[in-house]
Amino acid sequence: MNDKRVILAQELHDGIAQDLVGLGFSIDSLISSSQDLHTKDSLRQLRFAITELINTVRLEIHELRTSTDLLSGQADKDVSYELLRVLSEILRNVSEHAQASHLSIQISDNGIGGAQSKEGSFGLVGIQERIAGLGGDIRIDSSQLGTTIRIELPLERS
Repeated sequence: MNDKRVILAQELHDGIAQDLVGLGFSIDSLISSSQDLHTKDSLRQLRFAITELINTVRLEIHELRTSTDLLSGQADKDVSYELLRVLSEILRNVSEHAQASHLSIQISDNGIGGAQSKEGSFGLVGIQERIAGLGGDIRIDSSQLGTTIRIELPLERS
């Protein structure tokens, strides 16, 4: 594992993540002491936003600590990292700005195929479980011409 990634994960955890948790506790305290219903509602919305930020930071920390790049070589690792950032930003934009009720994602490659669940391997199973947990559907088509993964996901609108 890349030591720089672990150090960055530690810094995120000990810095921003802890600051956000502390801010959340402060907001909780304000909610419990406030008498004004409008103020309480506004503070609750702020608390939900802080909770989302905490979850995002925790996911990033987890990714930094556990991610193994499937692509080999430093240049390919850089590409993989940058693609993760791009996809994260696209999903954030959909969530915050698109007002969408449905999301479709398709990823295709021209590799040798063979994407299927295997004994003792949980990558595809984990992906399928996560998508099912989100109420979505996933379809994996794999042949000697490559693999295509299609994800259909309903988006909850509040």
